[in-house]
Amino acid sequence: MPMRVNFSSGTKWEPIVAYSRAVRLGNVVHVSGTTATDSKGNLVGIGDVEEQTEQVLRNVKSALEAVGSKLEDVVRTRIYVTDITKWEKIGRIHGRVFHEIRPATTMVEVKALVNPDLLVEIEADAIISDRSIDDESKSE
Repeated sequence: MPMRVNFSSGTKWEPIVAYSRAVRLGNVVHVSGTTATDSKGNLVGIGDVEEQTEQVLRNVKSALEAVGSKLEDVVRTRIYVTDITKWEKIGRIHGRVFHEIRPATTMVEVKALVNPDLLVEIEADAIISDRSIDDESKSE
């Protein structure tokens, strides 16, 4: 049976709500809805959807790497936005990060996120290829 790895980014809400930033089970990784916070939990890019999207994707990348995955393993993203008229700005940044990876993706407008200053939240699912797993076992 594959080993489960839960990764915590250390936010105060993870133990209260009982969630992990990322969960890896075997070669499958799920990254929870991720927002534009820095390493101290401060919101980055208040009022700036592009800056927030860039920070969110940096945070997704960090979560993936923490469980032995990488952006190239991402097969699906889900993007939640509070203003769908900003879709193109968000989409262009997503496109810069995933231009060659091209995961399946969904972008939807939501009424609100947990903090009114949050403009975008992104989830990601990844499947680590056999090659990545072989490379990882060689480095141990």
